[in-house]
Amino acid sequence: MRPLAGRALAAAALAVLLVGCGGGGGNTAGHLTSTPSSSAPPPAKSVSAVGRSVPVGLRIPAIGVDTPVLRLGLAADGTVQVPPVQAHDRAGWYRHSPTPGQRGPSVILGHVTVGAYGDGVFRHLKDLRRGERIEVRLENGTDAVFAVTDVRTVAKADFPTKEVYGDVDRPELRLITCGGARTGDGYRDNVIVFAALTSTTS
Repeated sequence: MRPLAGRALAAAALAVLLVGCGGGGGNTAGHLTSTPSSSAPPPAKSVSAVGRSVPVGLRIPAIGVDTPVLRLGLAADGTVQVPPVQAHDRAGWYRHSPTPGQRGPSVILGHVTVGAYGDGVFRHLKDLRRGERIEVRLENGTDAVFAVTDVRTVAKADFPTKEVYGDVDRPELRLITCGGARTGDGYRDNVIVFAALTSTTS
């Protein structure tokens, strides 16, 4: 699958600005502000893209994430669907993006909090550091392994749509959740993790 373009990119831009983070009692809106790191990201070795296969699991050992992955699309109003707010919180892959390991940016969303249930699956996403490992289990039995290249906290007015959803010449991953200060039932910012494919295992 090619990365998002044209109408799909515009839909994605709107969708991410409305990504729910499960604050308060339900899917409240949260948004993303950028504080990029000053040093250059670590070079990622060249790894060939893999064939299309839907993600079914996500592990991030450094922050204790081990979750099934749902498939998310667009809601009737054109905004991105978000994982349901429930006790057993799970991450969700945005199915209009490439699958993890394909060339382009694959996008996975998760909550930082899930209302009355407490912490969400991506509650420690902001604590990730460059070089740390992200493993995505694919439906075909392959593990696509990524290394973090950047972690940003981004305000809604400064959301880097092209950097998140635009074309790239290698397989990359984006993890997105809410962050920053609480504002009513929502959050002021979001956290974006950028990562590049380093290997695949069967």
